[in-house]
Amino acid sequence: MKKPVLILTLTSILIFSGVIFHVEKSQIFAQKEGRDNSTLVSISKIFKDVQGSVVQITRENPPTSNDGPSDENVTSLGSGFVFDRQGRIITNHHVVSDSKSVDVTFIDGSRYIASVIGSDPFNDIAVIDITQNISEKLNPLTLGNSSSVEVGDQVIAIGNPYGLAGSMTVGIVSQKGRLISTEGSAFSIPSVIQTDALINPGNSGGPLINDDEEVIGMNTAGVLSDSGSFSGIGLAVPSNTISKIVPILISKGNYTHPWLGISASTLTSKLTENFENLSRDFKGVYVESIIKGGPADKAGLRGSTTDQYGDKHGNDIITSVDNHNVTYMEDLVSYMDENKQPGEKLNVTVFRNHTYTELNVMLGDRSNSTKTEEEKDPYS
Repeated sequence: MKKPVLILTLTSILIFSGVIFHVEKSQIFAQKEGRDNSTLVSISKIFKDVQGSVVQITRENPPTSNDGPSDENVTSLGSGFVFDRQGRIITNHHVVSDSKSVDVTFIDGSRYIASVIGSDPFNDIAVIDITQNISEKLNPLTLGNSSSVEVGDQVIAIGNPYGLAGSMTVGIVSQKGRLISTEGSAFSIPSVIQTDALINPGNSGGPLINDDEEVIGMNTAGVLSDSGSFSGIGLAVPSNTISKIVPILISKGNYTHPWLGISASTLTSKLTENFENLSRDFKGVYVESIIKGGPADKAGLRGSTTDQYGDKHGNDIITSVDNHNVTYMEDLVSYMDENKQPGEKLNVTVFRNHTYTELNVMLGDRSNSTKTEEEKDPYS
């Protein structure tokens, strides 16, 4: 069976003349946390309060060698939301790509030019800055605490799918703590929120809102089924990641991530067959390969080997880091991203030859790492 294909919700489309406004006609109500159980908050009211802070972002596509008349007026489209009254707006890195400036359109049709002041491709976050002084009309959205999000919480996704400005979809939090790969990178985004709110091309960079009108995530990707339709899985970068990274992007223009230098995956029952007399229930992160000269290599971690008969043999299984148990690949990546910086030490416990071994790794800078196009496993 084919696996669902993960796509980033950004596409090149023709920009329509005028602004198309769409709001779901059905009235949906949500229970507002912290209030009396009899108090219901209208989703349509939340949309009305928030819509003026969500923008459409367009950028010109670089010309190709076979440009023709059909390529005229073709742009790339995404979404974003107001971060502060200084004119800064948060969006996805893949929305702005390598552009120096983009166009920003508010729901009332007002258009401005914004410069890209910082970008983090590894977590797909970018900050743009409107050059004109329009502080009087800006209403920043509040970043909520994504750690307090629970499965089943109702959420609202607002953006510009297929150029349909100001569109809203409603769903619930399906799960949190997901690990997703990013286009053009061997690395993965940790702690991602999964939702069933409809996410389409053009929604990228738009906010995922809770019942308190707080941003608890930024819509960044959707999953397609084998038939090419939306599978009911939308993915959003958590607000706590945004809160940590955006101020640094504003001050420095970039964000540094720790790098271990391995290709790895969650240990499965099938992978335990690569070891002698290892229980199928053993838990940890299976080290597939090591980047030559990288931090893990220098610390003595070992990847799997293949014998002359083509059979694969495992060596190291990471079971904990800094005394924090590691069961899934998500555990390893999330811990490093949330607690470590390049140049810091990471204590890694590995299970090797039926013995536990402690290794100290001096973490590197991910932006200086060696990446290969052929490698498909998530790196750390």
